Amino acid sequence: MNAALDTLRRDFGGAVIEPGAPEYAAASRSVLVTGSPAYVLRPESTGDVRAGVAFAAASGLVLSVRGGGHAFAGFGTNDGGVVLDLSGLDAVEVVDKDRHLVRIGGGATWGQVVDALAPHGLAISSGDTRSVGVGGLTLAGGIGWKVRKRGLALDNLVAAEVVTADGQIVRTGAEEHPELFWAIRGGGGNFGVVTAFEFAAHPTTEVFYGKIAFPPAEAAAVLQGWADHLRTAPEELTSIVELASPLAGGPDAPVEVRVAVDGDDPALAARALDPIRALGTVIADDVTLRPYADTLVEGLTPPPGIRLVTRNGFAGGASLSEVLRVLAGAAARPGSPFIAVRAVGGAVARVPADATAYAHRQAEVMVVTTVAGPQPVVEAALPGLDALWDELGPHVGGAYAAFLASAAEEDVAAIYPDRTYGRLAAVKRRYDPGNLFSRNHNVRPDQTR
Repeated sequence: MNAALDTLRRDFGGAVIEPGAPEYAAASRSVLVTGSPAYVLRPESTGDVRAGVAFAAASGLVLSVRGGGHAFAGFGTNDGGVVLDLSGLDAVEVVDKDRHLVRIGGGATWGQVVDALAPHGLAISSGDTRSVGVGGLTLAGGIGWKVRKRGLALDNLVAAEVVTADGQIVRTGAEEHPELFWAIRGGGGNFGVVTAFEFAAHPTTEVFYGKIAFPPAEAAAVLQGWADHLRTAPEELTSIVELASPLAGGPDAPVEVRVAVDGDDPALAARALDPIRALGTVIADDVTLRPYADTLVEGLTPPPGIRLVTRNGFAGGASLSEVLRVLAGAAARPGSPFIAVRAVGGAVARVPADATAYAHRQAEVMVVTTVAGPQPVVEAALPGLDALWDELGPHVGGAYAAFLASAAEEDVAAIYPDRTYGRLAAVKRRYDPGNLFSRNHNVRPDQTR
């Protein structure tokens, strides 16, 4: 350990933060989880990342890689290990104006990206929260307000720079290390530290964005009508239905249909949104034309002692009506979790199922439930949450890694079907045979299904 630490201090140009340092308390926690790592390393260059990876490997300490730090499962910190905090690698640069090619540091957040690209009239299909990291979201998938028109964030990735477990700096793309490129698009942080992403951005305009709300008693009709409309609606429309918000009355909360129409054409917006407004009794409607950057909200850091439990699954086809019926009934009951139903499909579904490690291309919606509060409150809510998912179980499938609060074997199995997992494990054996990068929804190099 002493030799490894001496080498780190010689080769690492960024900050090395240890317990007792003034900045340790803030540096040791991710957004949702407090940890007690032995070292928090803040690299300032790709060379620093290599040194940090080498130190973790030589010391035998567990390694966490932190981008935005929003992982519900707390992957961005640990107890007694090494945290590689990439926040200093946050440059955003348009490197090819004609091709709209953008290079983004592995520690950048989507807020930094939208702010940097707005003056160029460009955007990238991303998430919906400013403080979420580009890395974590892209490696998992990337579902946001342009997803039905522009695909997942990872569908817009053209290359990446990766520091692998043996300290090599690898450029990966369709022609260079193609299996690694396939794997990082959906396989999470299993294969190395991505120090830079290269995306194909697209010209963007202002977008129609806001929410259309209905009384809670109309939840079943609104949900079914909304899902029916999405099957033929313009792909420029991306939408989320939210029910039973605990901040708005739980079972008495309005049904809020959040919408974004990717374009500034009022006629297109009317074709996309008027059928939603006709679904029931509109009690609020604040949809307006806004800059795309304004659709990304600020992320919240919960106070100490607050726990979040999130679960999700995909649905579509003949089973979707039953899923929506179950959710409408659950939302009306006291103690319901917060429920969000996110539309996908569109451009996501046009990508072949085996083109990337993101496997759930044909889903129409993703269902997400969230329970939050002090530990006793969450524990009291878990039986009801389990009962809801038992009821949903026959009609949903798969899972989205970015919205899971746990990383058990069953979670990994839901994220990666057997064929996908087998291919990922082969890539893992090549690039990380010792499983140094294990703080994630882990694909083990020695495990097959």
